[in-house]
Amino acid sequence: MDVSIVIATKDRASYLERALASLETQTDAPRFEAIVVDNGSTDRTKDVAEAFARRTFPVRYVAAPQPNRGAARNRGVAQARGEYLLFCDDDVQLPARWIASHLRAHGGAPRVVNGPILNVPSYDARPMPGAANYSRAFLCTCNASMPKAAFVAAGGFDENFRLYGWEDTELGVRLRAAGLQWKFAWEAYLWHIKAPEENTLAVESRKVVEKARMARRFLAKHPSRRARLATGAHAFNLLRARYLTPEWLVAIYGGLAESTRLPRWTRSLVRTQFLDALYARELVRVLKEGDG
Repeated sequence: MDVSIVIATKDRASYLERALASLETQTDAPRFEAIVVDNGSTDRTKDVAEAFARRTFPVRYVAAPQPNRGAARNRGVAQARGEYLLFCDDDVQLPARWIASHLRAHGGAPRVVNGPILNVPSYDARPMPGAANYSRAFLCTCNASMPKAAFVAAGGFDENFRLYGWEDTELGVRLRAAGLQWKFAWEAYLWHIKAPEENTLAVESRKVVEKARMARRFLAKHPSRRARLATGAHAFNLLRARYLTPEWLVAIYGGLAESTRLPRWTRSLVRTQFLDALYARELVRVLKEGDG
C-alpha cells in the first residue's frame, strides 16, 4: 500500500459519504486505502464506512469512542499500511488528482506537504485556488500528507490536546525540529464544505474558546517567540484584549453579527471581530488563571 488516507469523524455520516465518494473518482493515484476513525458517532457512520469497504478501494473502520481528534487520528495511523499518510476532514470534496498531486509533491524527500483549503458554502461551489488560499502553516490536517515513518518517529499527535485546536500545529513543530522539509502544493487543493446553516456563530464561538484554552497547553510545550506570535499570546494582543475589548463591546459585536438587518458583508466583518475578541479574552483568562 502506498497511501493511507486518515479521516476522523463524528456524527457526520452524510459528509463522510460524499468524501469517500470523491475518493472513488481519483485518477493517476497510487495504491491507497481510507481509514475512517469513528470518534464516538451515534449516526450511521459505521454503515457508511462498511458500505464503501465493499466498493472500489479498501476502506477500514476504526472505533475511537472517546472524543479527541488527535487520539482518533493516532488510532487511524496505527492501522495504516501506507508508506505515506494523507489527512483530510470528513466535510471535504476531493478533486480527481488530489492523491496524485500530494504524492508528486513529495518527490522522494522527507517532507510535509500541505495543499490549499478552499472553504465553500456547498458542494456545488468549486472555485479554483487563488492567492487568498495560500498558507505558511507547517501542518494543517484538513489537507496534509507526510511519510508515516516521520509521523511515528515524532510521536504522533499529543493526545493531551483534548479540545479543539493546535494539536496539528504542535505536531508540526516537532516534525520541523526533526528536520522535515515543507512544501505547499498548489495542485493538491480541496474544497472544504462550510454550510452556513451549520457553521453558526454558536459553533464558531465554542471552537475559539476551546482553541484559546488549548493555546495555553501549546505554549507550555513550546514557549518560543514563534509560538507566542502564532497563538496571539504576545504583549500587544494581550493588552488589547484586556483594555480595548471590554465585555460590553464583545456583546455588541455578537448581537450585530446575528442581526438580519445588516448587509451580509457587514455581519461577516462584525462576526470576525467578535470571534477574534472572544478568543483574545479567553486567552487572557487562561494564561492568568492556568486553565486548559
